[in-house]
Amino acid sequence: MLNVTAPDTATRPVSPVPPDVEQAEAAIVEHYPRLVRLAYLVLPPALGRNRRVLTAHSLVQRALPRGRRDSAAAAAAVRGGVPGQRVGAEDSGYAYVRLRVLRAALEAGIPLTFRALPRRAQLPPVLPQVWGLRLFPRSGGAEELALDQWLATLDGPGRAACVLRALERLSEPEVLRVLDEAGVPDPAAAARESGDPANDALFASPEFDPCVLQARPTDLLRRRRLGRAALAAGAALAVCGALLALPGGGWGSDGAAAPPYARNAAAEQALDPAKLVRAAPTLWRTSSRTDFSTWPARGDRIGDTELLRRALAVWARPGASVVTSATAGTPAGPPMGPAQLLFAGAVDQAVVVLMYDGLRVVRYAEPRTGTAGAALDFARTDGASAETATALVLSRVDGNVRYLTAPWVTGTALRDLLRPAAPVVALKPTPDGVTPPVAGPAPAGNCTSWNALALTGDSATRLITDLGELTPARLTSGAPGAERDVTEAAELADWSRIACLLPAVRSHGVRTVNAWTYAKQPLPEGDGTAAWLCTRAETWQGAADRVQAQFLAPGAPMAAQAARSEGTAACGPREPRVLAGVLWKSRAGQWYVLAAGSAQFTSLSVSGGGVSGAAAGNRLAVKAPAGAQVDLSGKLTDGTQAGVLR
Repeated sequence: MLNVTAPDTATRPVSPVPPDVEQAEAAIVEHYPRLVRLAYLVLPPALGRNRRVLTAHSLVQRALPRGRRDSAAAAAAVRGGVPGQRVGAEDSGYAYVRLRVLRAALEAGIPLTFRALPRRAQLPPVLPQVWGLRLFPRSGGAEELALDQWLATLDGPGRAACVLRALERLSEPEVLRVLDEAGVPDPAAAARESGDPANDALFASPEFDPCVLQARPTDLLRRRRLGRAALAAGAALAVCGALLALPGGGWGSDGAAAPPYARNAAAEQALDPAKLVRAAPTLWRTSSRTDFSTWPARGDRIGDTELLRRALAVWARPGASVVTSATAGTPAGPPMGPAQLLFAGAVDQAVVVLMYDGLRVVRYAEPRTGTAGAALDFARTDGASAETATALVLSRVDGNVRYLTAPWVTGTALRDLLRPAAPVVALKPTPDGVTPPVAGPAPAGNCTSWNALALTGDSATRLITDLGELTPARLTSGAPGAERDVTEAAELADWSRIACLLPAVRSHGVRTVNAWTYAKQPLPEGDGTAAWLCTRAETWQGAADRVQAQFLAPGAPMAAQAARSEGTAACGPREPRVLAGVLWKSRAGQWYVLAAGSAQFTSLSVSGGGVSGAAAGNRLAVKAPAGAQVDLSGKLTDGTQAGVLR
């Protein structure tokens, strides 16, 4: 601890003389690591190690004096004509740049306020910059960590006093003089906080050397998203800037749409609300097709020409402020011609427009007042039928979902898949087919319930559920090629134990999810009978179907996932077979390899991991050590070998 008193202004040494630019540059180059370490230690730790490193380098590199001044002339100006003297034993150029670095580091620690313009040192450094990396000094030991934590408790002047004494080896009067010249209001108080001189040697450790650095990457996913957003925003800005200069440019009455970019007959018809196709209310009764093309236009705003114009314009050219989403495999381009209007009306706190162009259903939503925060959602629906065109999601608010049901739906009820024995709750849609708000599946992320809609119509009751997309997914049961609606008690019981695995296929453009019980297996040691299910989630694009094999142990509340695959034909009409296995522990504590295949398998075999065994038929149970890693295969009825689902 320094024993300090206030400096005597009548006898204190003079300030460093402003040197020539060349002299100052030479001092910076010669003492660069020392100056950067000084700046790094004085800067506030709250900036973070990466920004402290870059800021320290920036402050030192900006310490050159402005202009080219003669040292002798500057000295005469400062001292009233008295020849310049050296500051202690130090070079005047170094003393000058050290003072500039110290002042800038102290300014960087001043909090920003709205009452004054920020100083340059308070802002993030423009240069140097290292893109894609975070830089920080090498980590020291426990003593360096304790010293760094203690420095964080000091203010800027206190840290400056420590550094001048420990790193610069200045005497007590010199410390007070430099602090005073740097603009510290109370140098004596700052010096009293300077700590124990026994720790001075630690200031020279690699922990505080911003010239010997380690590098780590920044947040890679966030950087990718920001890069894509910046590229898209830059391209949109360039295109919009050019087009706004053309005659007829501007935002006009198109709301959140970008400026026009195409002038041709087909594009103009697609943007004309009067050209929207409106199906007759009873077309679905007589049409050879029963899909979205037969839905009539419904809602209380189907006559709002301005709303429809905004929806079509945003569809054709969404502006930068429009939140756009599309299910997997769905093109997000403009309509090829006049689209069909399905719905336009106020829903909760928004106004929603649903349109259909033969390939996609598009939802446009905007607030009830204004167009800020408009959203545009695309969902691929080609190949839809009466079974998969039963409903669309109108809105999601606070975990609740509203649906628009097909015109042929005559009954709507809410079913909790996790409670198969509970009665369904009847819902009363509006005359336009809009359901009341119902809680979405797995509210708040907890799978304590999973709501689905039971829609009755066309002499059938179909089960659908929301998987986070514009089109809800249809749930079925049965062997591949013979799928049927879920109505039987046994099928509902199976779905109650696998519903919580549905989040694995959420937001993947899923059209239908089929659950098939392909085998039942008596467990060893008389522990009951297990069931093997294969769940296949088919997508609208047809190229990214997801398959899961699940093991249902008796008494277990939920199924266990045994295997999964994406983009496979297994468990589907093209390849109606599946094989999977699990490591299972009996009640007595013995581990077994259990495996089951569909009816196409005539024998199964297992090897590896200290396990070897085979069984005729499509089921196998072999004792195994805990944690065994095995290879499983089977022989089909045609004599070929087939592996497990993977």
